[in-house]
Amino acid sequence: MSIQTRRERERAERERLIVTAARELAEAEGWDAVTTRRLAAEIEYSQPVLYSHFKGKDAIMAAVAVQGFAELADELRSVRTAAGGDRQALAAVGEAYTAFARRRPALYDAMFTHTVDLPFATAQAPAALREAFGELHTAVLPVVADGDDPDLLTETYWAGLHGLVTLMRSGRLPAAGHDRRLALLIGRFTAGAD
Repeated sequence: MSIQTRRERERAERERLIVTAARELAEAEGWDAVTTRRLAAEIEYSQPVLYSHFKGKDAIMAAVAVQGFAELADELRSVRTAAGGDRQALAAVGEAYTAFARRRPALYDAMFTHTVDLPFATAQAPAALREAFGELHTAVLPVVADGDDPDLLTETYWAGLHGLVTLMRSGRLPAAGHDRRLALLIGRFTAGAD
């Protein structure tokens, strides 16, 4: 193994360590607790080492978000492909999306709530973002009526899911009615499907 290959491997490992530490700290204490000073102490590297990998906290949060989108895409794909029909696939995707947000609130915040320097809805968007949206799109596509815009309908479904998650997390909607609200949302999108 060449010295260059070893250095690249070590650099990639440090980046993974930084991102993992940021995720763990954010899930335990919230994003306000994630500072470059705190991360440097957690991973036992100096702050200049962190800055040699990331421009700052926002760049670290963006790396965490990209990782989250990849995980979300995998989860959505898994439930969608296991479903028995179009309506079931859309329901499974909706349930998986909201469950993901409840299980990983800090990760979800990095992905959808905090401002991060990631392009959305463009060709420059990281592949993981496009894949996660693609899973929503693939689940919505079979229930699109003639004349409807599949992209717009997918964005509306995503907005509905995000709204449910956000309102429940803030306590503005009681958690007790979540399953019924999700069923109503899915029912509006699947009227006449299957």
